[in-house]
Amino acid sequence: MPENPRWFSPPAYGLTTFGSLFTDRQLVALNTFSDLVQEARAKVAQDAAVAWKDSRGGAETRSLADGGNGPRAYADAVAVYLAFVLDKAANYWSSICSWHITRSGIKSTFGRQAIPMAWDFAESNPIGDSSGNWQSHLDLTVKSVRNSPARGCGSAFQSDAQTQSVSTNKVVSTDPPYYDNIGYADLSDFFYVWMRRSLRDLFPSLFSTMAVPKAEELVATPYRHGGVAEAEAFFLDGMTATMHNLAVRSHPAFPVTIYYAFKQSETNDAGTSNAGWETFLEALIRAGFVITGTWPMSTEQTTGLKTYDNVLASSIVLVCRKRDADAPETERRAFLDELKETMAEALRDMKGLDGEASPIAPVDLAQAAIGPGMEVYSKYSIVRNADGSRMPVHDAIQEINRLLDGDDDFDAATRFCRDLFASRAWGEGPFGEADVLARAKGTTVDHVRAAGVLESAGGKVRLLRWEEYPEDYDPAEDRNRPAWEACHHLVRVLRTQGTAEAGRLLARMPEAGEAARALAYSLYVLCERKGLAQDAGAYNELVTSWGDILAASAEFEAATLQQGTLGI
Repeated sequence: MPENPRWFSPPAYGLTTFGSLFTDRQLVALNTFSDLVQEARAKVAQDAAVAWKDSRGGAETRSLADGGNGPRAYADAVAVYLAFVLDKAANYWSSICSWHITRSGIKSTFGRQAIPMAWDFAESNPIGDSSGNWQSHLDLTVKSVRNSPARGCGSAFQSDAQTQSVSTNKVVSTDPPYYDNIGYADLSDFFYVWMRRSLRDLFPSLFSTMAVPKAEELVATPYRHGGVAEAEAFFLDGMTATMHNLAVRSHPAFPVTIYYAFKQSETNDAGTSNAGWETFLEALIRAGFVITGTWPMSTEQTTGLKTYDNVLASSIVLVCRKRDADAPETERRAFLDELKETMAEALRDMKGLDGEASPIAPVDLAQAAIGPGMEVYSKYSIVRNADGSRMPVHDAIQEINRLLDGDDDFDAATRFCRDLFASRAWGEGPFGEADVLARAKGTTVDHVRAAGVLESAGGKVRLLRWEEYPEDYDPAEDRNRPAWEACHHLVRVLRTQGTAEAGRLLARMPEAGEAARALAYSLYVLCERKGLAQDAGAYNELVTSWGDILAASAEFEAATLQQGTLGI
């Protein structure tokens, strides 16, 4: 196993080979069932030859690997499915397997794309009728085949993405490797050795190597390429060649769509960046693509292992078109002016600030906003800095991130509260610092305190959490209501009483709705950067529930109007 703790924990504890993950008893079972795959194939071939002869008067004798469709190929296909069963058994017959307490069964080796260390383990009885036995794996494989929607004949083949020609004049939608997120080839060795043992005589070209080929795998693996910088260069060069091939060959009338999902890894006051994401965008632009959109698509599971993580709700679909060969250059200042104008309109549309329900949740806004921003950047052959050098993708993304933070439309008290939150979240701070910040924003600490969103005493100042807001709040009696207050009252009611009551509250202060929702977007971005997952979830919930809140508000207003008409 590679010495890479990101994907392989056992080597750090002395289990350095894949073989050391299995007990002697488990190895005997796996070797025995592997041998039986070929015995089963021989029996199937014998019976199938008789059936073919009786029903068809003879049949061709080519293997499945050679494109056959007679009894020999049929037996080969059965052997392939039995090899799948064996691989599934290997996943449940290792010393990394543990016990699933609530389900009372074996937990497999792979709960995610990594091999963890297990301090104790549960072992299946392969020939019994309890959890993880051979028959259960066989039954699941049969069920998969039986319920497959496939009809007729299909085909699959391997080809180097950098040189392939199958995409010529085709509509292309692809899901490439994600920089260094997953060690596909290294992890596949766990299964490959068993599949090779069962099938190498049937598919000699597929199983010609002792382990999974890795040299051409397009992932940024430092231990394979001699370091982080070398791995990034390998990925960038390979992905650029791959995307250039797609740009040249794909049908010119249609965009290329590319799925990309990643865990953001570097967060600071300037925004969020990710080496893999930026390197991938760099490769697309160098390949000759203009990125015209980056749209979230709900593909990511948020249960199980991801339940307690602040993860993306979506994959990002990059929409790309080939850049004109005579695309002009531009200067950084001109790019920034165009970016600001484009992003202002795009963000209003994405946030639904013109009266429509929000189409994009805050959790995905930062990624979606990259689309219109990168379209401005990538439509030029080059964006030059003042010194003549090329403005890199990293700088463009940072500028896009800064525009996500715009809050000039908020009232002075809200701008003060947001900046105070950015500096200390819900914690206490000196009155003097808060006073200076308040005056810079055109307000005073006392005025904000009077609004009921801030506590100021003993020379200390802190923002109140939404849980501390009064439950008997009446908007009709509030003459000092900044957007900050309205937003957090809506969060409080939504979280404690649901969308219907949040709608009733909004109906009583309709003029505050747009600013409150815009603030929720802004605060989500801020919380995500500061690692405040619980608070980020509250703001995300307000925005994603906005359509239901508006509907409840309209229903309440209609009912109130009807009661007034009837004199009730």
